[in-house]
Amino acid sequence: MNLDITGARIYYTIPVLGGIPITESIVNGLLVTLLILGVCIFLTRDLKLRAVSTRQVIAEFIVETAVNFIESNVGSALTHLAPIVAALFSMSIVSSLISLVGLYPPSSDLSCTLAWALVVFGVITLTKIKTNGFGGYLKGFTEPIFVFTPLNIVSEIFTPVAMAFRHFGNIMAGSVISALVYGALAVASSALLGILPGVLGDVLGVIPILQVGIPAVLSIYFDLFSSFMQAFIFCMLTVQFVGQAAN
Repeated sequence: MNLDITGARIYYTIPVLGGIPITESIVNGLLVTLLILGVCIFLTRDLKLRAVSTRQVIAEFIVETAVNFIESNVGSALTHLAPIVAALFSMSIVSSLISLVGLYPPSSDLSCTLAWALVVFGVITLTKIKTNGFGGYLKGFTEPIFVFTPLNIVSEIFTPVAMAFRHFGNIMAGSVISALVYGALAVASSALLGILPGVLGDVLGVIPILQVGIPAVLSIYFDLFSSFMQAFIFCMLTVQFVGQAAN
């Protein structure tokens, strides 16, 4: 099995493009994108002003939630960010939750979360330039005094890096802990049931009975609660950083 540096399986490499690897996270990320796109098309098909369908009500609720989220944090001046924030949240949450069906979560791949963070970094930079002009944007690196210029540049660069590593680290840590618990429960089952006498011990010792039920408690946190929290925090940081850039 070929692996990349993040542990994702490599399905294929493209020789004509310098051997670029097509990893499991790329394939699953594409599946997540197509799934979200399909849901969006389904919810927004045949929109009406009156006698709206349940699908349209759900679509309007999602839009209103994204807009209210931005307004409650940075005001109404940045409500145009609603599509970006909603896209980041949906990509993050679905990319994490596909682990529930046994697929490798793209959010456990640093290259994936770094790509999201670079999109956010681009929005932050464009907002700063739009607010202060290109000259004002460059001048901001020299504030409060010129000596701080190198530190300001490093701080600017590490904004997307920190966002990417925080999201990646939390999701990956949950996956690793869950895998370790599953392995430990399998060993514990073999040790406890293997001491039974005769054929009973031989049969039950190879069945990881302790894996039934106990990991479900961890799954509620790592696969559900933590996934929602990481998506929410990522979007909150996005809105806050862009709000600061606009001021």
